[in-house]
Amino acid sequence: MLKAVILIGGPQKGTRFRPLSLDTPKPLFPIAGIPLIQHHVEACAKLEACKEILIIGAYTTNTMAQFVSDMQKEYHVIIRYLQEFTPLGTGGGLYHFRDQVRAGNPSAFFLLNGDVCADFPLKELWHFHEERTNALVTIMGTEATRQQSVHYGCMVREPATKSVTHYVEKPNSYVSTLINCGVYVCSLQVFQTMAESFQRKQDVFYSGNGQTSPDSGYMSFEQDVLMQLAGTNKLYAMQVTTWWSQVKTAGSAIYANRHYLELHRDRVSKETPCTILPDVFVHPTANVDSTAVIGPNVSIGAGVTIKAGVRIKESIVLNNATVNEHALVMYSVVGQEASVGEWSRVEGTPSDPDPNKPFAKMDNTPLFNTDGRLNPSITILGAGVVVPAETILLNSIVLPHKHLTRSFKHEIIL
Repeated sequence: MLKAVILIGGPQKGTRFRPLSLDTPKPLFPIAGIPLIQHHVEACAKLEACKEILIIGAYTTNTMAQFVSDMQKEYHVIIRYLQEFTPLGTGGGLYHFRDQVRAGNPSAFFLLNGDVCADFPLKELWHFHEERTNALVTIMGTEATRQQSVHYGCMVREPATKSVTHYVEKPNSYVSTLINCGVYVCSLQVFQTMAESFQRKQDVFYSGNGQTSPDSGYMSFEQDVLMQLAGTNKLYAMQVTTWWSQVKTAGSAIYANRHYLELHRDRVSKETPCTILPDVFVHPTANVDSTAVIGPNVSIGAGVTIKAGVRIKESIVLNNATVNEHALVMYSVVGQEASVGEWSRVEGTPSDPDPNKPFAKMDNTPLFNTDGRLNPSITILGAGVVVPAETILLNSIVLPHKHLTRSFKHEIIL
């Protein structure tokens, strides 16, 4: 028997995903028509041996209850949400709920970060882990460019055995182009390593006259577990060449949307009244005019109204939004119940990886550059935003429930 644990953090995290996370928790943000972490649940549920999926985070139980209920009905697997009493980090929540993970004595468990998107090769990862009898943790790794690798966990591994000899989380200088994907298989004995790390933190606290903070159980899986296991022949890495990306910023949602639509062509819309340039997901309850042209790489949510002559590409349109006659939406996210006026143009700038560099990952650039100007990014309309007719919105972010009165370029509208 196997289990899976999905770490989703809490509302204090994911601030770079605002304003999209102001009304929808980031783990539930729809990408390619389904919530972000449903892709994780789906990958885990495909494994026959996986009997239980635990979602650990600091969101309230009420926030996650409907999602958990829907997932149980759809995938017929036990799914539970475990709420942390305070944000405990990537390792603290797992250690806090160790008894729930160990219940039923699974042979191992998958550990997935909730903010990564990938074609999760969980079966291959499990077989790789199983073949190495002394492995406590097996990391899914991928190649990055030399410049970008320092923004991730970097590891050096033995070419023959695939054992990780050195692991550094976000190093100050170049270590390796092999980076951590945030997807792991762990044997239950990993809790012993976590207990030792936890004890060390407690010892430091009690030997230091209370000068250091005990952080009430906070633990980093990368620093307190992976770095401790590197070089002990208990940590291994399986390198994958398939697509992988983090979802840190709103711009990365558009990039992930494109790849998930391509991966799950069974989910894309086959019969729609309008002109479709694949891949496109249109919710069955959306009302789309026959003269609209949609695609490529567009997701349209429930209850959306798309009127005559509309053109949408490389965008996500969320539930109950309205795009009026002859409007253009590209490289943008249109929030729930937002309205785009007729003949308006809502346009952003894609922040895709450099196509000329092999293994390039998406740059999660800050909002502002060193001159204090906005970096070009996708355009985001928050929930309930109203864009009047015949206006242009370029590379701008509009916070929820704003009624715009004119055009904006390269601005954040508060």
